[in-house]
Amino acid sequence: MIVDSHCHLDRLDWEKLGVSLDEVLDNARAKQVEHFLCVSVTLDQFPTMLERILPYKDVSASCGVHPLDQKFELDKEKLIALASHEKVVAIGETGLDYYYSQDTKQVQQDSFVGHIEVANQLDKPLIIHTRDARNDTIALMKAHNASQCGGVLHCFTEDLDMAKRALDLGFYISISGIVTFKNAKELQEVVKYLPLDRLLIETDSPYLAPVPHRGKTNQPAYVQDVAYFIADLKGLSYQALAEATTNNFYSLFKGVIR
Repeated sequence: MIVDSHCHLDRLDWEKLGVSLDEVLDNARAKQVEHFLCVSVTLDQFPTMLERILPYKDVSASCGVHPLDQKFELDKEKLIALASHEKVVAIGETGLDYYYSQDTKQVQQDSFVGHIEVANQLDKPLIIHTRDARNDTIALMKAHNASQCGGVLHCFTEDLDMAKRALDLGFYISISGIVTFKNAKELQEVVKYLPLDRLLIETDSPYLAPVPHRGKTNQPAYVQDVAYFIADLKGLSYQALAEATTNNFYSLFKGVIR
């Protein structure tokens, strides 16, 4: 069995897919996906997301504000209130993205620090997004004791040095379908290095569908393609990769009921 450690079920285009949420989840279950972590990107949209996934025992939630959605100061009290729900097993996604949004650097940094503080207060791991902000991301993680709550750098596309620095802080690294792309040679080399006991897999659906599904709407069933590709890349059996990444997921996200 495998796990989709990062997806946005509430952002799937049901009309385009021509299927319901039930069918999307069933399609993934048929591909041996046993759990799904549905990740929040704004606090305003979180209640609607939570309501949609509440009926599903095999779907957990995170709560937080994506750096590209963080235009104003983080409402920490609201984050604490929403993230205290028993269905919420992680804080985020949060982090820094300077690639798309240089003008909100300070707001992003302040928000990231706030998320780290809430994660430590609630004892829930962080889900971190980082792009073109390697040094600042690691510096803030160190300065504000992110290693206390732990977490994962999701949809990792950075270099080996950053991966090593995150691993040194006790964090996991999650790999999406990007690793299957022809131009992802550097990332593939990073994945070869990553220790098996710190590796997670994800879709980040509805974005970044892996080969052979590129151009389609990504969905949790496709995490199996990611798993097969990584297993081959690391010279492992699919079963060994599946077992390790699944165990890692439950070790990190302790609030998930297996």
